[in-house]
Amino acid sequence: MSKVPADLKYTKEHEWARIEGDRARIGITAFAQEQLGDVVFVELPKVGAKVSGMKTFGVVESVKAVSDLYAPLSGEVVEVNGELPKKPETVNSDPYGAGWMIVIKMSAPAETDGLLTAAQYEQLIAAAGH
Repeated sequence: MSKVPADLKYTKEHEWARIEGDRARIGITAFAQEQLGDVVFVELPKVGAKVSGMKTFGVVESVKAVSDLYAPLSGEVVEVNGELPKKPETVNSDPYGAGWMIVIKMSAPAETDGLLTAAQYEQLIAAAGH
């Protein structure tokens, strides 16, 4: 199992958020991409779209399943990873780096208090039997 980066915040749905001032860079965790298998398609919102905490913002499709992507935080999409539609497998090879999905400008930064720490997320996936 891959290491859970300590500097990120996590959701129970296996998304991560890297807080960068008033912005948050968002992707899915290594655990999530391992469960999905080979990612073959990623559908992301456009710049300017509004996302709401714990509501869907896109879809990731793998050889095994189609899964909704949930925004860990509310805000406006200010950047989208334009490489993912062309190279969706980047989600598998580098989920915490080049496989990031969107950057949002947070509208409610206090929502970060409701996200899991790396230690809490590790407990969650350990409890899932991994």
